[in-house]
Amino acid sequence: MSHPLAALPRHRTARDIPVDPTRRALLGATLAGAASLALAPAALADDAAHCHAAGTAAVPPVPGPARKLTIAWNQNSTCTAAIPVAKEKGFFARYDLDVDYVNFAGATDQLLEALATGKADGAPGMALRWLKPLQQGFDVKLVAGLHAGCMHLLAPRGGPTTLDALHGKTIGVTDIGGPDKNFFSIRLKEAGIDPESDMQWRQYPADLLPLALQRGEVQAISGSDPVSYLHKRQFDLVEIDSNMNGSWAQTACCVIGLRGSLIRNEPAVAAAVTRAILDAGAWVACNPDEAGRIFKPFAARASAEDIAAMLRLQGHHHQVLGPPLHDEVVRYADALKQIGVFRPSLDPARYADKVTQDLFAT
Repeated sequence: MSHPLAALPRHRTARDIPVDPTRRALLGATLAGAASLALAPAALADDAAHCHAAGTAAVPPVPGPARKLTIAWNQNSTCTAAIPVAKEKGFFARYDLDVDYVNFAGATDQLLEALATGKADGAPGMALRWLKPLQQGFDVKLVAGLHAGCMHLLAPRGGPTTLDALHGKTIGVTDIGGPDKNFFSIRLKEAGIDPESDMQWRQYPADLLPLALQRGEVQAISGSDPVSYLHKRQFDLVEIDSNMNGSWAQTACCVIGLRGSLIRNEPAVAAAVTRAILDAGAWVACNPDEAGRIFKPFAARASAEDIAAMLRLQGHHHQVLGPPLHDEVVRYADALKQIGVFRPSLDPARYADKVTQDLFAT
């Protein structure tokens, strides 16, 4: 429907003691079995933690008749896989919510205006796409970080393989103000390269980015899934960087925003829809194959297996609420100051206070 709107320490081995092959095999099997038994509880506990949504506060179903809500989303982005999963697997119904979707492909400020004015009640979106326009004062609050990962910086084989190698080069993007351009500007700045004066950016339609690489007009391209995943495979590209590298792998790239009036007037509904989406996101982290099948109708160019592979590469086990969400917004705001997106005088902590809301504070 259209609308204008995720090592054990090394041990020394008795390499000088002769062990016959049979004893070696038996010993290896015994040690491997013992190690498995020792590690299994921790591994199982870790997996179980990834399968549960962030937060410990109990969220009851909304009382009375099912509460109708509208969620605006970009149905072409695998970042939003939790949205159809929440409906298909009954996470919205668990909280007595009747949710309709609005496919939104317009400008971010138009989306935020739609939320602020009640044309939609909530939306998932990329933090680095939302943070700048939120300065305009829209009555919208960020209430959760949904997952990490999904942006990629790619180059042809034989091309640059490190951020340092991009000094003096040109990167192709689909949007000069897009989240991937901002993120990799941050990463280049961290590598000591000025993303404005030490290199260039050039904008192309997504389908023309690989052609620009082949023609030598750009030396690298950036984007997000599913387009980046498909470009990498089809054109045999290599990954220079992504937001699943380093500490950014523990920073949410996709957030959940709700209209401020819903939070103020119906806090139980706001908490319920947020928890339902987070429950769905945690389920995606542990069930990527089925999630891929559920999302397939919205991704015409990708197979269910492709989508499952993308979801495995993304950090759907990473979710944040409350103070951790606030801290991640502070980090983003400070990084955006460093690359000139936010003015130097902006106070990242005060900004995060303004645009985030802890729905589950006790």
